[in-house]
Amino acid sequence: MSTSPASSPPTTAPDERIAKVSLLKSLLQRPEVGAIVGLIAIVLFFAIYADSRMFSLAGLMNFMQPAAQLGILAVAAALLMVGGEFDLSIGSMIAFAGIALGIPLVLWGWPLGVSILFAFAVSIVFGAMNGFIVLRSGLPSFIVTLAFLFILRGLTLVGLKVATGTTQLRGIPEAAGDSWLMQVFSGNAFEGLFSWLAKMGWIETFQNGTPKVQGIPVEIIWFVLLALAASWLLNKTRFGNWIFAAGGDPNAARNVGVPVARVKIILFIFTAMAATLVATITVLQFGTADASRGLLKEFHAIIAAVIGGCLLTGGYGSAIGALIGAVIFGMVQIGITYTNINQDWFQVFMGAILLIAVLLNNWVRRKAMSSR
Repeated sequence: MSTSPASSPPTTAPDERIAKVSLLKSLLQRPEVGAIVGLIAIVLFFAIYADSRMFSLAGLMNFMQPAAQLGILAVAAALLMVGGEFDLSIGSMIAFAGIALGIPLVLWGWPLGVSILFAFAVSIVFGAMNGFIVLRSGLPSFIVTLAFLFILRGLTLVGLKVATGTTQLRGIPEAAGDSWLMQVFSGNAFEGLFSWLAKMGWIETFQNGTPKVQGIPVEIIWFVLLALAASWLLNKTRFGNWIFAAGGDPNAARNVGVPVARVKIILFIFTAMAATLVATITVLQFGTADASRGLLKEFHAIIAAVIGGCLLTGGYGSAIGALIGAVIFGMVQIGITYTNINQDWFQVFMGAILLIAVLLNNWVRRKAMSSR
């Protein structure tokens, strides 16, 4: 009687979920890696071709100020793009929220705090309206928010001309008075610290001893705090997982219990509120509400988000990447004035940077996916 040979134990394939990933591969899987490479390239370019004053403390504040205002919009736009939608109305919302703040403050005599709350309430209504129409109608958010781009800009023009007869509303500082909220949304922070640094000789001063940089513009602080909060929300919370799921595959997300409609409406509200924050900063900073304010900012915000690693198809992106994209935008916009290059080349540079960023991000993402 013969015995059958012992069968060899079955082999099992290694589980890719517990496979070790090299540092390079893990870095390639980060959405913002392309933006970091782009930022390094831009810094090197201006280090070679720009005046050295660009990288002084004053020069840093010069390009960070517009970068911060754009970055507030870009961070919100990035979250919405990760959620699979667009909002092309945020530029017009800046102008409309400006009159929603300015008219009650100047013409109706409301306190500054109440006027700011009213402007944010208006933005919540329009943000929710954008999201509700997109989800109920099934129309692309590109089309719905493009319509609101014109609606809000038109309402701003009509509202200002009815209220003032012009396209501007003045008298904001006089109506706001000495409200403590002026320091929250305008001016510089840490002025005492910078005065002390000037006395110690650690930062540059004018001949009379006053510092050339009197503090950190408050929009920079708002920008950094918002970007950090958005990054934490996106990467460390259940709601952040819902955002990725809603943008990656809405049907599959619904099947596992993700409230896709609620998530997207909240993201539309968030972008409208970000536009209102920028409106509040600019209205109090310049002392006027203007119908032309925020023009083209919706496209600039999307550019910054895309440079930062967001995919147009949704489900992939980074708030920190949007921060870096906004810094790149501001650096190119202001940095070109420190060179001998004609400033008319700015838009050419931004278009080229956008194209290169998209190609680089796609290449990085393919490498990341193939490394799994």
